[in-house]
Amino acid sequence: MQKWPERITRNLSLKLSLAVVAEIALLLMVSLGVILYFSRRALKNETMHHAGQRLEGTVQHIDNILLSVEQSAGNIYCDLIQHLDEPEVMESYCRIAVQSNPYIVGCAIVFKPHYFPGRNLFMAYVHCKGNCIMTTKNTDLVSSESFGNRPYTEQVWYTMPMETKHPCWTDPLKGEDTEGAPLCSFCLPLHDKQGDCVGVFAVDLPIALLSNIVLAAKPSPNGYSVLLGHNGSFIVHPDENKLNHQTIFTQTEHGADASIRQIGEAMVKGERGFKPFRMNGKKWYVLYEPFVRSTVPGRALEDLRWSVGVVYPEDDIFGEYNQLLTYVFGIAIIGLLLFYALCRLFTYRQLLPLNMLTQSARRIADGNYGETIPDTHRGDEVGLLQDRFQEMQQALDNHIGELKELTATLQERGEVLEKAYAQAKEADRMKTAFLHNMSNQMIKPAETIGQSVMAVCDHYHDITLEQADHEMEVIEQQSQAIIDLITHLVHTAENTSNEKEDSL
Repeated sequence: MQKWPERITRNLSLKLSLAVVAEIALLLMVSLGVILYFSRRALKNETMHHAGQRLEGTVQHIDNILLSVEQSAGNIYCDLIQHLDEPEVMESYCRIAVQSNPYIVGCAIVFKPHYFPGRNLFMAYVHCKGNCIMTTKNTDLVSSESFGNRPYTEQVWYTMPMETKHPCWTDPLKGEDTEGAPLCSFCLPLHDKQGDCVGVFAVDLPIALLSNIVLAAKPSPNGYSVLLGHNGSFIVHPDENKLNHQTIFTQTEHGADASIRQIGEAMVKGERGFKPFRMNGKKWYVLYEPFVRSTVPGRALEDLRWSVGVVYPEDDIFGEYNQLLTYVFGIAIIGLLLFYALCRLFTYRQLLPLNMLTQSARRIADGNYGETIPDTHRGDEVGLLQDRFQEMQQALDNHIGELKELTATLQERGEVLEKAYAQAKEADRMKTAFLHNMSNQMIKPAETIGQSVMAVCDHYHDITLEQADHEMEVIEQQSQAIIDLITHLVHTAENTSNEKEDSL
């Protein structure tokens, strides 16, 4: 089985398909990356803008509640200040304060010790439980009777306005001092005609009620708003347990992320910001800013040092975006696979003639010169290649046919030449034998002639005429014999030459 690199190297359609799909995938991923990056940034900016609007809305909503309480208390205060010397009507003013505003659940009027002659401390306190309004205190105290664990004169809602001599809001009051329900109190100092601060008029706003009102307008399906006091106490939070027992700084003791403490420190300092943090294994974002009350004529605008924040889980901001991201990448992957399949099918079909020509070329290389190349109706480069290959095959087939005919002719001629060569060889052998025979026959006459010549030459002084004639006759006879042999040789050579010409 071929490995993928080898298969890709040997398969042109696969190589082209992968190259095209890789380029498309790269372009698609870069395009999607750019689009998704700017989409995420735009979504984050839109969330920031929405969070800012929600933050402003939360501040305005909370401030409207505070303003409503302040105005209700101020209206009663204007009439109450005219009857400071009538302790018997203080309870009715407390009751009117509780009944006049749905946000107020308690009201207290406390005078400093010995303000009324013979009385150590006078206090009227009315609070609301459900639909029942009850008077819990209307006492002529002789001793330091306490409210909860501490005397009335040590309560923040009493000491703060007595010291500052200005209207003020307290941070959340929790524990037994508030009879179990965390409260914020709006406190007005009571001034007599000489301008001395003689008591405190305070109304109570329940933190739970404030939270429910603010949290009813959810910034997102799982988001919520928070309001912190200057010490990090929760004034608004969806978790009532945090309202009753925790601050933003004590959450780290319960396993919260350390970044929450940093956010709390920034909020308590009155900073603005947008920071992420982790809670319950999820990522959250909080946009926070100082709580600034709106300016209303006649309103006391002391710095509450509160801070408000809007908290969003990441899923509420990027949940649909991440889901869309999953869909987009899923569609992109499926699209690339389909594109690869279509590209592979298209290139495979387009390269079929090349595969056919490859097989034909292999068979032609194996000697099948009569391989038939089919006609094509394609006008592209592959079609032109197939036409030229067909012409080449036909020309090669014709040329091979001519070569075969020429080879046959040459073979026939070679056989003729071989026969002629054999005949020539035989004739040459016969000639050699003939010449050898002739040479042998001429040796004896030549020797005889030589002997006669030697005899004449050696004895030409004393040879007789008869002997000389005899020797000359011998020489003549032997010479004639040689001449006859030569004549016969010449005649034989002429006949052989004529026979060769005739054979050619």
